[in-house]
Amino acid sequence: MQAELDHIVLVSCNVEASLAFYLDVVGLEPYRVDEYRRGDAPFPSARVNAGTLIDVFPPEFWRKAGSEIGPQPNLDHYCVAVAAGDWLPLLERLESAGVAVEMGPATLHGARGDATAIYVRDPDGHKVEFRYYEQ
Repeated sequence: MQAELDHIVLVSCNVEASLAFYLDVVGLEPYRVDEYRRGDAPFPSARVNAGTLIDVFPPEFWRKAGSEIGPQPNLDHYCVAVAAGDWLPLLERLESAGVAVEMGPATLHGARGDATAIYVRDPDGHKVEFRYYEQ
């Protein structure tokens, strides 16, 4: 079977703060952000790459969708791999934004072998690992 990660969903207490983190600090591309702000989309997203999104759900999205299922507290972290050339600019943006590095840089093993990685928290407290591979 061939598979790939399509998207992750983060529930945010402050969607605009989360967008500022993922778009301005991390440097991801906006997806449906203008539509969300106009009220034409139920949530905005940050594009990780051509096939992967980080959806940012406002808490009221669960109620509007009529769902009793809300955010589940069993995710330890998720990881975003960046190009080696984007690593130092990312660290600089995180530092400029006052984002504390909880761990790292350290060599950690992942889907493509060993990589240099750090752990930070987004504005809602989600633990995010950023890494780059030498190859």
